[in-house]
Amino acid sequence: MTRFLQYLFDGLSSGAIYALLALGLVIIFRGTSHLNFAQGELAMLSAFFAWWLNESGLPFWFTVLLSAVFGFAIATLVEHFIIRPIGRRSTFAVGVALIGLFLGINSLAPFAWKVTIPEQVPSLFPNAPDDFVRIGGATWRIVAIGNLVVTLAVAGLLFVLFQRTKLGLAMRAVASNPDNAPLTGIKVGRVLMVSWGLAAFVGAVGGGLVASQNGQVESTMMFTIFFSATAAAMLGGFDSLLGAVVAGLLLGVLENTVAGYQPELIGQELRGTVSLIVILVVLLVRPSGLFGSARVERV
Repeated sequence: MTRFLQYLFDGLSSGAIYALLALGLVIIFRGTSHLNFAQGELAMLSAFFAWWLNESGLPFWFTVLLSAVFGFAIATLVEHFIIRPIGRRSTFAVGVALIGLFLGINSLAPFAWKVTIPEQVPSLFPNAPDDFVRIGGATWRIVAIGNLVVTLAVAGLLFVLFQRTKLGLAMRAVASNPDNAPLTGIKVGRVLMVSWGLAAFVGAVGGGLVASQNGQVESTMMFTIFFSATAAAMLGGFDSLLGAVVAGLLLGVLENTVAGYQPELIGQELRGTVSLIVILVVLLVRPSGLFGSARVERV
């Protein structure tokens, strides 16, 4: 039991990060039906921005908040000047552009800040060896609890935004029927731009948590995390915010449990294989995900 609890606590920590990035993927997919391949790299870019500000003497928690605003601004510009013009010509071209954006940010971010090795950053939460609580014989690190609390708080704010505000109502209207939304006075372009910014904001928070937990920023810090976040978004359903959170946490626990109980078969180095298996199973069994709604096309 103690062993399982340990895998559960560790899995909730990594799953919280998956959930944050999956939320960003869902926000964009709901409005555009595009998978944002650059979501992880935008989060990495924001983490570098937070590190750069922290080097100037600002508290790291404050620089993470500023980096989220930075990510919001960058993403709105990307949507307005790159994605929207390309989308008018070809949906396929948007996917190619997003892959190009992924490669471009990954190459340019370290160059822009003249970084060739991982740079150290402080932790947002107590992260010393003795900073943990013991439950049932297992240890739950404070930094892991912090990651989970931040994720649940962000998810809660997003639910309030979508359910209780005019902006959220407009975003839901665009997501459900983008063709008819303009007839009700909704400025679809502006809503999509805000959606991109909001997704990057959430991703930047995730990037800050990853940097804080690892104690460093580097250009490859979001590679495997983005892959697992994509699997979480697919498992939960690309049109479900609740599904993104639940599936992200579930996938984190599943990865750690399988890797822990089958170290010879999977191990920590190959635990990302679990995400690949999840993607394949979802595509074969339930493409709409656990919480997603199946798409019906009228002919």
